[in-house]
Amino acid sequence: MFSYRHAFHAGNHADVLKHTVLIAALQHLTEKDAALTVLDTHAGAGLYRLDGDYASTSGEAADGIARLFAPGTPPLTPALQDYADLVGAFNQGNTLRVYPGSPFIAQRLLRSHDKLKLFELHPTDLRSLAGNVAQLEAGRQVAVLHEDGFEGIKKFLPPPTRRALVLCDPSYEIKSDYAKVLDMATDSLKRFATGTYAFWYPIIPRPEAHDLPRRLKTLATKSGKSWLHATLTVKSSKVTESATGDTKRPGLPASGMFLVNPPYTLKAALKAALPQMAELLAQDKHATHTLESGGG
Repeated sequence: MFSYRHAFHAGNHADVLKHTVLIAALQHLTEKDAALTVLDTHAGAGLYRLDGDYASTSGEAADGIARLFAPGTPPLTPALQDYADLVGAFNQGNTLRVYPGSPFIAQRLLRSHDKLKLFELHPTDLRSLAGNVAQLEAGRQVAVLHEDGFEGIKKFLPPPTRRALVLCDPSYEIKSDYAKVLDMATDSLKRFATGTYAFWYPIIPRPEAHDLPRRLKTLATKSGKSWLHATLTVKSSKVTESATGDTKRPGLPASGMFLVNPPYTLKAALKAALPQMAELLAQDKHATHTLESGGG
């Protein structure tokens, strides 16, 4: 159960999509003076070394965040530039050694009266997260909770100020995660109908992965809520065979972000950013993107 470690994937194309969306959403939500609560159901370690053993083993950041910093990269669209700037702020010069996970991205954008609740079950990642958060000296603003985020968020919904963003991005290594995401979305909308909910999911050849956005769309529509669905594909999902007969699995080819009650500014930001994301992060001719919205 505890095999998944995000450190292997830090800064990959899925993180570029997820964190560009997260930053754009938070920038809008923090424009109102009223306090905001951010709930991160699967927080991970919070900070990752791109030159460490995990990240350099997979090298996924080289085909993700690093491409935005490569010499000769054209000017970035506003949402992608905001993302690159925030990641760059954790590093010195143009050298990318550190990648901030969603907890540190969120904390960087929150104001002193906002709250951040971080859930993590993996014991090693929990220790790393707690140590990393302690260095922020953020006091009571940030809470690290050794709990299952699917269940743990229930006690914080609705938040006292009636303003919240929930980020849910499990590993989906366990098939039941897909159903848990849907159950959590259903329950959360009953508890707090006006919250902003952001769900990341992998696009892989598995029926559950294709069913999830469709089911979330149905849930949002039945609830009378607006929704936004963005996907980024960087390569083909086909398993190929080399000349020596070895089968080569492609790794994660694509991912999606599905939001319920998205900020109204998000669609325009992504409409500009997604084509550039697909262009810069393409690994073969199958790279593409989609953006659709509805409801509300």
